[in-house]
Amino acid sequence: MHRVVSIVPSLTEAVAASAPGLLVGATDWCTHPADLDVPRVKGTKNPDVDAIVALHPDLVLANQEENRLPDLDALRAAGIPVYVTDVRTLDGEHGAFDSLARMLDACGLGEPSWLRDAREAWAAVPEPAGRRRAVTPIWRKPWMALGRDTFAGAVLARLGVDNVLAGDPERYPRFDPGALPAYDLVVLPDEPYLFTADDGPEAFPGAPSALVSGRLLTWYGPSLVEAARELPGALAAAR
Repeated sequence: MHRVVSIVPSLTEAVAASAPGLLVGATDWCTHPADLDVPRVKGTKNPDVDAIVALHPDLVLANQEENRLPDLDALRAAGIPVYVTDVRTLDGEHGAFDSLARMLDACGLGEPSWLRDAREAWAAVPEPAGRRRAVTPIWRKPWMALGRDTFAGAVLARLGVDNVLAGDPERYPRFDPGALPAYDLVVLPDEPYLFTADDGPEAFPGAPSALVSGRLLTWYGPSLVEAARELPGALAAAR
């Protein structure tokens, strides 16, 4: 494998940290590493298929949730192999650790040190002493939040935070802040919507808010190491 295009920010960072010379293209949203210098192919939901084909990649890395099937089908129709990840948990069949190892293997790479560090970092996270119930908005106008079967929800569950909207049929349902099941915590990431201390907590009076890095909560890659170290404290501080 000599030429890889990634259309998922998490996967871009994973390849860049493992074998940066492989990457020949990435999306406009691929912000890590900050010094990544490759051609940009627009976004995850609207990749420039013609631009990707023109880069003559040996493989395009995609994700079942992040990318649209018509775009992936168009790449395949152009003769470009596409590897699609499906990451929903930390461990198990759809777990980040094993999914990333399989993806890197498809790129011709062995397991990098950062992935071993990530496994060890999460194994060292203590089991939570108690559990909390949280709503985790990801957007406002309209309000949207984590629903069922999401990677971020699995990360929070591992840290003792149960999603009050986990039973919703949608993965990212719209909701009314005034009509939620009982909760005692609001988790506000800084992406995709940039929640801040002045923009978000006021909509949930009476419950503490944890402002967290969206990258640490939702990305699967080298950020997993930092997430294991930083998220527990960020959540515990919201009391």
